[in-house]
Amino acid sequence: MGLPMALNLARAGTPLVVWNRTAAKAGTLRAAGAAVAESPAEVFRRADVVFLMLADGAAIDSVLGRGTPAFAGNVAGSVVVHMGTTAPAYSLGLEADVRAAGGRYVEAPVSGSRGPAEAGRLVAMLAGEPSAVERVRALAGPMCGETFACGPVPGALLMKLSVNLFLITMVTGLTEAFHFAERQGLDGRRLLEVLDAGPMASTVSRAKAHKIVERDFGVQASIANVLDNNRLVAEAAREAGIASPLLDVCHALYGETLALGHGASDMVAVLHAIESRTGGGVHVNLTGKN
Repeated sequence: MGLPMALNLARAGTPLVVWNRTAAKAGTLRAAGAAVAESPAEVFRRADVVFLMLADGAAIDSVLGRGTPAFAGNVAGSVVVHMGTTAPAYSLGLEADVRAAGGRYVEAPVSGSRGPAEAGRLVAMLAGEPSAVERVRALAGPMCGETFACGPVPGALLMKLSVNLFLITMVTGLTEAFHFAERQGLDGRRLLEVLDAGPMASTVSRAKAHKIVERDFGVQASIANVLDNNRLVAEAAREAGIASPLLDVCHALYGETLALGHGASDMVAVLHAIESRTGGGVHVNLTGKN
């Protein structure tokens, strides 16, 4: 995600200093006009606003030097922008540490996978001090088609988890619908056409339906990543005493898909878990007759 996002900034003429834990990945950005730093500390020395697109809290803490004397030197005077998806409680703690060290902090998780990232059509949710949020919003245009202010931290991450809850349950339901149709002897492409013509069609349904019909499990959002996002939503729900019955079913299915060896495949590979359950010979008699 980070590479196409940074590339869109560079192509838009934004003065950019970049760093990647895998140095070779920065070559494309250098060719697009970005300066390549030798370390995260150099990025903080040269940039007032620092965007972080990292996998999890451990990666963020490592890059920032959190818990070490280097942390304050990195973040003091900077706007630290957390664009990944982590637990809301983690973000609250990070905000407190950044502010205590003399920096400012903005949550800016994004909705959208690799395709929207490449096209600059991500949807960003922003939370934090209003003046810092507006500064980040002004820079985010080349990366994001839309930006939405979501109040104080962790409002943006809670909004992202709400979006992810809908995405996970929607794609799982779509996959199950195609499995049902296929096992009933129906033409999956005709189901795709029917759905595409009706009120339930969306950018996501169109893209994922094609992948299901073609059994294309090339990754856009992986099973492992979706399972991790499912866990974050479920934990936030439990902490707040909120029921999440559909999400809990999805959690089981994605866990089964991971156990079947499809963790690196796209989320529509949840089809394997659904097929496995059908193959197990479990049938429900809806008529009540023997």
